[in-house]
Amino acid sequence: MKKTTILAAAVSASMALPAAAQEVTLGLGYSDYHREGAEDGAMFAVDYLHAPFHERGRLSARFGATLEVQETGDIFAGVGISGVLDLNNDWFLETSVMPGAYHDNEPGNDLGSAFEIRSLLAVGKRFQNGKAVSLAFSHKSNASTADENPGVNSLTLRWHIPLGG
Repeated sequence: MKKTTILAAAVSASMALPAAAQEVTLGLGYSDYHREGAEDGAMFAVDYLHAPFHERGRLSARFGATLEVQETGDIFAGVGISGVLDLNNDWFLETSVMPGAYHDNEPGNDLGSAFEIRSLLAVGKRFQNGKAVSLAFSHKSNASTADENPGVNSLTLRWHIPLGG
């Protein structure tokens, strides 16, 4: 029941984003924790990506935020910057760095500190209606700012939904 409540809250939060937003990305994936005894599992992610603050040729940069919820109840929330490189035929590469707060619900899923940084690299395809699909690889760690830094990798299939404004 608790996992369902967290998932419902994450989806509700994504629906309440301001209209000035550029895009919301919903993702389902799987996380692999590096620590022995950790509990790997499915994850849900929602990213909010604001309208670009910089555009030059095929490259754009924008601010964003993320909320990730593991099936084990582990939660990460971060804010940072995202870049998109538009390729030919509506393909694109996306990267982001989002420092934030991490809470482990499973003791084996401790990443070493409450401060963690999510880095992401995705390849995607945009459709004529503006929506897109992407496959993302992300890594969370504390960048050795704590005594322990086991990290976690995730592979996520993402659905990009443009917002009006």
